[in-house]
Formats: sequence, structure tokens, C-alpha cells
Amino acid sequence: MVTPVVGETQTYSLDDLTRVPWVLGTHLHPDAGPIGRAPEGSRVLMIEAHDFARRKPYHHDKLTLVFSGMRHFRDELRERGYAVTYIKADSFGDALSEYFADHPDDEVVLMRSPSHRSAERFEELVRDAGGQLAVVQNELFVGTREAFDRWANATDKQPFRHETFYRWMRRQTGVLMTDDGNPEGGEWNYDGDNQEFPPDGWESPPVYHPDHDDLTTETSEWVSEEFDVWGEEDGFVWPVTRAQALRKLTHFVETRLPEFGPYQDAMRSDDWAMAHALLGSSINLGLLHPWEAVQEIEQAYYDRTDIPLNSAEGVLRQLIGWREFMRHVYRHSMPRLSDANQLDAPHSLPEFYWTGETNMECLRQTVEDVRQRGYSHHIQRLMVLANFATLWGVEPKQLNEWFNATYVDAYHWVTTPNVVEMGQYGDGVFATKPYVSSANYIDKMSDYCGDCYYYKTKDTGNKACPFNALYWDFLDRNEDELRSNHRMGLMYSHVDSKQESEEMAEIRDRVTTLREKAGYGEL
Repeated sequence: MVTPVVGETQTYSLDDLTRVPWVLGTHLHPDAGPIGRAPEGSRVLMIEAHDFARRKPYHHDKLTLVFSGMRHFRDELRERGYAVTYIKADSFGDALSEYFADHPDDEVVLMRSPSHRSAERFEELVRDAGGQLAVVQNELFVGTREAFDRWANATDKQPFRHETFYRWMRRQTGVLMTDDGNPEGGEWNYDGDNQEFPPDGWESPPVYHPDHDDLTTETSEWVSEEFDVWGEEDGFVWPVTRAQALRKLTHFVETRLPEFGPYQDAMRSDDWAMAHALLGSSINLGLLHPWEAVQEIEQAYYDRTDIPLNSAEGVLRQLIGWREFMRHVYRHSMPRLSDANQLDAPHSLPEFYWTGETNMECLRQTVEDVRQRGYSHHIQRLMVLANFATLWGVEPKQLNEWFNATYVDAYHWVTTPNVVEMGQYGDGVFATKPYVSSANYIDKMSDYCGDCYYYKTKDTGNKACPFNALYWDFLDRNEDELRSNHRMGLMYSHVDSKQESEEMAEIRDRVTTLREKAGYGEL
């Protein structure tokens, strides 16, 4: 049985065979939650609801991943002797009505979903169907909700500061900690060593591609026929079974992890994976428990000499730090975070986020990466996609909806704090400043600018990079909200000099032209 490491594990039993595990499509771990406690041979409920997939143009690969993952898990449970009731229906409500009509005495036992008010919504649906529901602790995280809340209520520091939380989690788990209670290597965070650009001739390590079976092929074809999907429909690369996910984890540790650290933040043309772990979709689907990944990565660091500390710490920071932090920020900040827009950004998401038709090479290539596989790595998400949307003044909710639809690892609980808060400074619950930049950062961390139609060094003029004028315009139009931020002082000294030289008027004119070009589809 896999359980959380930080906090107490909830005690309950499913020995009574009328207490039936209900396995959601994001809870596909055989040893976590109710299914990990159910005796083999007992009944299991799985519901493949389709209505959510009709609400927006999801990426083909995201829907294929979810539905194929569920169908494979169903078959694996049946092979182990479980009596799986697998209902395909338009909605959860329809499926639950069907289930309880056949099994009126059952109580279904469900692991809590991280999504806002999901437990309350499922309770309503089960009650309306005439059944009983027990919601239990979600065991697919490293820590529990209760442990975080006890710490947050007791700490005299800001709990919604990632570095504070991350250090607490390191101490609680013992990950990369020495026997005397200090962080391995003497530093907590090696982010400063994760920002190199690879030299000429560097080849990224190979990517593990699962060998998909007929069930996945059939599911992929069915998704294409059944739903209004977006993105490339060939070349599906994501694990849909636990065995595939475990192999991907092992492949990352053995082959890719040594190269991960120094180039973690780099972006390179035609290199969609770099040395990233590519485990997010498997972990968020439940095929892998994050602690399984933590243990294998940490053990490899201690056992081998070819894994630098900045590689091991960099990925473990994501697993026990950032992912867990996003969960807690989300649940404490909802529902306001979903609609947050503290800078009053009024604009719609540009169409090229869907089409990829733009002369900006960084955005064109990043959108193409997402279209191909439902994926781009975290710096592309933050410093290309979210950066541009923030500078453009896109309403945060619109960008969040796009991320939810297009990324294979995206779920509302994780995208909302990442996109609305970190990406677009929508609320202020933990972000201390907007993460925005001109073309200078993109040029430093990528090779996109070398082949771009626009000039990276120009603010104004016909072929000046849009990021530059938009950056200064963003600072200018949000001056009332941002000038007093102590982390923005240097930037506003540059704004002042541009206003004094009347350059800001030219920048505003350039932004007006850019918005006109976007309206014509010529940006």
C-alpha cells in the first residue's frame, strides 16, 4: 500500500464487500486509496464519463491518455481477479444512477480529488442516484492536507512562500538531508545552477517511447471520431499503464537525469524534451506515485557518481516542493483564484495560441510543441506562453482554460495556481512580482531569436520584437499597481528614462500597431 509520507494516513477498511472502491481516471495506482485496501475478488466501480470532453477542444493526446489509461487499468484489475463494473456514460450522474439501480446496498468509497468542491459535487450526484458515498484521504501526494494546515497555522513565516514550504518538506521527508539535519551540499536550492544553455554539439539524451498496444490505438481512433479535438493525432508518446510509467521513470534516472540539472531552464529549437523527466502526466494520472519517483531519483544520486547535485535537487524540488505547494495554494485560494485578475487584464487570448501562426519564433515553436504532443517544458510555459499573455494583457482565466485543454498533464488544481498566479500574477497569494521579460531573457535561454523574423534588440520599428515594446508598455500601464513593489524598482528607473526621452510614446504607438496586426492575423 502506498500512502503519504508527511502526515498521518487515514485508517479505514473495505473488508465489507458492500464498501466498493470507486476509482477515478486520475487515481490509477493499484496500491493507493480504496483499491489498495480492497480484497482481490471484490467489486470495483469505474466510470468513463464523456461530457467533460465535449466542453472544449481538448488535445487529442490528453483524451487518449485519460481514456486509454482507464481502460488499461480496468483490464489489469480484472486480470488480478477484481470484479470491475466499468460504465461508459455521458455523465457521472447517469452512470451512478445505473450503478445504484443494480447495487442499491453498496457504499462507494472514493479518494478525494484535488479539484475544488469535487467531493461535495460527487456527494450530490451519489445522493441524487440513491446511493451512499464515503470520501477518503487522497494518498497520491507526498504530504496530507492536514499536515500542511497544522504547519501553516503554527508557522510564524508566510506559508504560501515556496522556499519556506520546500525546506519544511525536505526536513519532514529527509530527502537530500544529511544525518546532522543539513541539506545535502550545504544549500537548500540549486536553481542558480539550472540556468545554463547547452554548448554547440550537445545532444539531448534519448526519450523513452512506450510500445502502445491495440487498445491504445483503438482508443486514439475513437477519440478522433467522438470528440472535437485539437492537436496532432499521430505519434502518441505518453505512458498509459503503470508498467510503462515505471519504465519511463527508470529510463529518466538511468539516461536523462545526469543532463537535467544544468540545462533545466534552456529552450532549444526542435528539441522538445531536452533532458526533462516527462513524468508529469504519469504522476497526475496516478500511474506513478511521486514518492516512488523521489526514492528512485534520490537513491540513484547516492549510488552513482555521474548525477550532479543540481540535477537531483532540481527534479526533487519539483516533486516534493512545487507540485505539493500548488495543491495547497489551490485549495486555500479557491474559488477566488479561478477568476482572479488583479491587474484587470482585459484582452482575449490571441488566436495563434491555437493555430501557431505567428512570426514570433519562440511562440511559434512552443505552440507547435504543444500541438504535437500536448507538452512543453516549464520555462516555455512560464517565460514564453504566460509571459506573452501577461504582457499582452490576456484575461488570466482564458489562458488557464487554454492550458487545461491543451496539456496532457494539466488539471484545474495544478494549472490554476501555475497559470493564473505564477504565470500572470493574477492574485498575489504567493507571487511577489509578475514573471515578465523582454526578448533579452528568451535570447539568453534559447536559440529561438537567431531565426526569428523580428529583431530581438529593437523596441520600436516595423520588425522590432513584440516582447520588447509590450514589456515596457506593460510596466507603464500597470505603474499604479507595480511601482511600489521593491522588486520592480530597477525596471521603473528604466521606464522613467524612457518617459523623459519621449521614447514611451513611440512604444505605445508600436503596441497599437501590434494589436492591429494581431487582429489581421499578421503578428
